[in-house]
Amino acid sequence: MLGTAALGLYCLAAVSARAQDQSVLVQMTALRTGSLPHVVTAYGRVEPDPAARRTVMAPIAGIIETVYARPGEEVAAGAPLVLLGPSPGTAAVYTQARSALQAANVLVERTRTMLAQHLATRQQFADAQKSQADARAALAALEAEGAGAPQTLRAPFRAIVTAISTSPGASVAQGAALIALARPQGLILRVGVVPASVSSIAPGDAVAITPLGERNSVPGKVVLRGSVVDPTTGLVPVTISLPPGRFLAGEMAEVDIVTGKAHGFVVPHTAILLDNSGTPYVVQAVAMVARQVPVQVLVHAGERDVVMGPLDPASPLVLSGNYQLKNGMKVRLADPGKAPR
Repeated sequence: MLGTAALGLYCLAAVSARAQDQSVLVQMTALRTGSLPHVVTAYGRVEPDPAARRTVMAPIAGIIETVYARPGEEVAAGAPLVLLGPSPGTAAVYTQARSALQAANVLVERTRTMLAQHLATRQQFADAQKSQADARAALAALEAEGAGAPQTLRAPFRAIVTAISTSPGASVAQGAALIALARPQGLILRVGVVPASVSSIAPGDAVAITPLGERNSVPGKVVLRGSVVDPTTGLVPVTISLPPGRFLAGEMAEVDIVTGKAHGFVVPHTAILLDNSGTPYVVQAVAMVARQVPVQVLVHAGERDVVMGPLDPASPLVLSGNYQLKNGMKVRLADPGKAPR
């Protein structure tokens, strides 16, 4: 009678023999080498390029009488944006400047008459003329700034109104920001990339841009790769150029940045399995006998992957039925006439 240990070995051998004798119905494909693009996927928002932005500021301290523009509106070059009236202080300064010029004019005429009567010197006449010129220049500067009457601030170029930071009735200081503008052709896409992937990105890399909710993509290029992590998102900003007229400011989009190509064995994604430790592997049919081969996945691109590993280029790759196979199990084809080559 067999002992317990011997009986166990006998049963194990019997199971192993049955595993080797049984066969699994599979589909196979030939193993081929090739390459696929290495792609980094990211998401971001369309926004004006800093170089294409302009802020309309108050040329004088004044009061906002009317705001003609609206946020998000596209305005033509020369379109009215804001009607700005002078503040009481500015109006007072303007009135003082006019009075100073009038007084300077009177002084010049009086000094000229006194000079003709030999009651004033030429130096006194020159000083009066100098005061007249200074007063005239001060008044002209105030008039150029619009201190004398309400003035309309206009768009310097065709632009998108991105922000309005004032409202009718508001008192504003000289130099205060009133309206932010951006050139429509100066839009960019700013996306965030995880730090682990950003090192492979370089300016000039080709990009496929897909607006959220759409299927068709448009081409773009990497303009700038950031070198610091944004503390609010934990991502590295990457700037991408956009085709003119295709996107709207604030629009969201997905991008696929092509950073190069991975070379190796190109296999269907369904051929890749994971063992109990999470290591990827594929199954090859070597002389119609299953062989599990560990692989490294270099690139995943939809339904195909590029892998590297100790694969036999002459042996086909098992597709359907591969999860049932163990090392040494026999395989068979549903249609032997369609064996891969």
